[in-house]
Amino acid sequence: MTIEIKNSEDIEKMRIVGALAAKQLEMIEAHIKPGISTGELDRICHDYTVNVQNAIPAPLNYRGFPKSICTSVNHVVCHGIPSDDKILKNGDIVNVDVTLIKDGYHGDTSKTFTVGKCGVLAERLAATCKETLYKGIAQVKPGNHLGDIGHATQVHAEKNRFCLLYTSPSPRD
Repeated sequence: MTIEIKNSEDIEKMRIVGALAAKQLEMIEAHIKPGISTGELDRICHDYTVNVQNAIPAPLNYRGFPKSICTSVNHVVCHGIPSDDKILKNGDIVNVDVTLIKDGYHGDTSKTFTVGKCGVLAERLAATCKETLYKGIAQVKPGNHLGDIGHATQVHAEKNRFCLLYTSPSPRD
């Protein structure tokens, strides 16, 4: 696979769509409470993507995926499909995964949220995930390799008695 070198205009478009994806996660946080369905979270994000951010929700209809975001609750590893039947309850952990398309570029990110009052282990898991993210980001610099990111995140997760789960692409990918 050939790596395409981006010019400054391309990089700026990438920054913009990445910032939009991050903004979407900030927006949805206020809605993550016991009693809301993951289907409602999807509708809120879809509306925000299309009507506020003037972007396209990339997951929607991608290889048959029926929703605009992915919501993975508790034991679901990734790419959970939002549903009106899946109601968040006190103590749940939910990962919201958003991908937007704007000006031909994708912004893809996710965040793990705790719902209501969670146990100590759930809070520690969420905090460790966030710390692990920043350990990985710190390795993104000239001269480093993708393996440096993986190593930093793996070491931090294991130091905190968690492990990283790498999944192969789903049949949709």
